[in-house]
Amino acid sequence: MENKIKHLEFIQNVIARMNSNSFLIKGWTITIVSALFALAAKDSNINFAIVSYIVIPSFWVLDGFFISTEKQYVELYKETANRTEQEVDFNMDASSYNNEDRTWGLSIFSKTLFPFYGIMLLANLVIMFVIA
Repeated sequence: MENKIKHLEFIQNVIARMNSNSFLIKGWTITIVSALFALAAKDSNINFAIVSYIVIPSFWVLDGFFISTEKQYVELYKETANRTEQEVDFNMDASSYNNEDRTWGLSIFSKTLFPFYGIMLLANLVIMFVIA
């Protein structure tokens, strides 16, 4: 049972790291967009706000990657948990679980990412008109 528990710990560490990366990406997005708007308002230069239209989608796609990878490792964790001690092989390749809702493209439009980044893009549009 020791090998199975150790393998599950390895997988859980990857899941935790992907979750942490996703959280950090969201924080960096808010920080950078806020700084760009502060610069745009200070100098009355809308070009700073326009740069956020590059930043937000870039971080959105990157965050989608982390969410997709996390979902794949959750599936690997479930499969490993159902294995017997003798079947544990310490395989960490979760790429075979890249189907249905675990694809990178669909993860971008997940119920957690779409509202966060969608609202940020809408707020960006509104603030641009206020600055201009």
